[in-house]
Amino acid sequence: MTKKLVSICLLIYASGAVLLTGCMVGPKYKRPETAAGTNDGYFHAAEHVTDVNDFGDAGMWWQRFGDPATAALVRQMLEGNYDLKASAARVLQAQAALDQAHGGRFPDVSYGLNRDRSKVSFNLGALGGGRFSFMNTTWSQGISVAYIVDFFGKLKHAERAAWAQLLAAEANEQALTNLMIATVIVARADIAMLQQRLVIAQSNTKSRRETLRIVERRYGEGLVGPVDVRLARENLEASLAQEPSIELSLIQAHHALDVLLGHRPGSSEQLSGVLDVLPDLEPVRIGLPAALLDRRPDVKAAELLVRAANEEIGVSIAQLYPDLTLVANYGASADRWRDIWERLSETYSATVGLSQPIFRGGRLRAQVDGAEARHAELAANYAGTVLTAMKEVEDALIAEQMLQNELEHTKLRFEQATAAESLSQERYQRGVDSILTVLETERRRRIAEELLVVLKAQIWTTRVNLHLALGGDWNDQEQSDG
Repeated sequence: MTKKLVSICLLIYASGAVLLTGCMVGPKYKRPETAAGTNDGYFHAAEHVTDVNDFGDAGMWWQRFGDPATAALVRQMLEGNYDLKASAARVLQAQAALDQAHGGRFPDVSYGLNRDRSKVSFNLGALGGGRFSFMNTTWSQGISVAYIVDFFGKLKHAERAAWAQLLAAEANEQALTNLMIATVIVARADIAMLQQRLVIAQSNTKSRRETLRIVERRYGEGLVGPVDVRLARENLEASLAQEPSIELSLIQAHHALDVLLGHRPGSSEQLSGVLDVLPDLEPVRIGLPAALLDRRPDVKAAELLVRAANEEIGVSIAQLYPDLTLVANYGASADRWRDIWERLSETYSATVGLSQPIFRGGRLRAQVDGAEARHAELAANYAGTVLTAMKEVEDALIAEQMLQNELEHTKLRFEQATAAESLSQERYQRGVDSILTVLETERRRRIAEELLVVLKAQIWTTRVNLHLALGGDWNDQEQSDG
């Protein structure tokens, strides 16, 4: 029994190997043209320079911020974020789909053991024999081997499509990972900005209390009128009213960070003091190489989906051609259990089946048209993704440059406003300037001081956007260029 089964299996494999020397139908993949191709290769390479399934080239880019607190938050997020866990499950689903597509290219081998008991009745009627019945029991067992010869590449195209979709799922997972890392860093910068704004507001409240004390003393001495007292009190209350709003935003920012980390809301408030300061960032090299965009996860995923759609065209075209199926069965059949193990009860068969669609109302051709339209859609999406990526890189580079310029001017503005505030307070106490001048200089100094804090957080956010736009870090590329 075993020798005959092996012989039949070898015959099927041999027949399939001979028939597979035919040609695969369907178009060969060609990378779609994008706007990057007309820009002298800037920001985009003509071909992949890295393995599309290797995300290590992006580096641990969050470490470029030089902040241990940020690195610790990112590690916690990578371990506890639920969106990343869901994304990992989607990758496993794509892996299972690939395994199914791969398994379809192998023979289907099954074993069956059956016992059939039936009763047949006869009525002889006019012959006078009356009714007769017979009981029959049949035991059977057998091994069946079925193999679809992939002569026109339908199964191979399907496997390639599943493989590209798996890589796209992994690229989307990495894109989501980068996005969540970026969100954590931005949340950390927002917390630092709000914390410093709260400190500034509290310092302003203290300063305005002192101003009110001076005004009330001068009013008691008859040197100023009651309007000065009213204005000084209003100024103090305005500062006190600002603090709860900032505190609320700070608490909500901590809660948002906790959700990103997969923690109970309120857990990160214990980090107050650790996240208060934003380190200065190193300058960015202008003129980053085009090859960096090729490792950006969403660009990878978009092109991989185009590859998958290209293979789906091959699948739909192959369905227009005949299907060849080889089936072999070997087993035994007998009336008694012990007889099915005897050589005389053995059964076997070999079948070659050829199925060719002739008329299906245009459905198969419509499937080809649909697959080609899907490919055209994804190719356009890929070109749009590349163009958007180029824009995001340009935006991030110029935004940081402009913000740095604004920061330099704001530092000078703050210095002048601080000096003006001190001078106005001194002149007010000597009776030279009015209370309105004091309040105006206080307001200007406060605005400049808050703007310094906001600009530094915006520069951090812009740097995060640059890392996202480039798909990670550019440090390795700089070292290779050096």
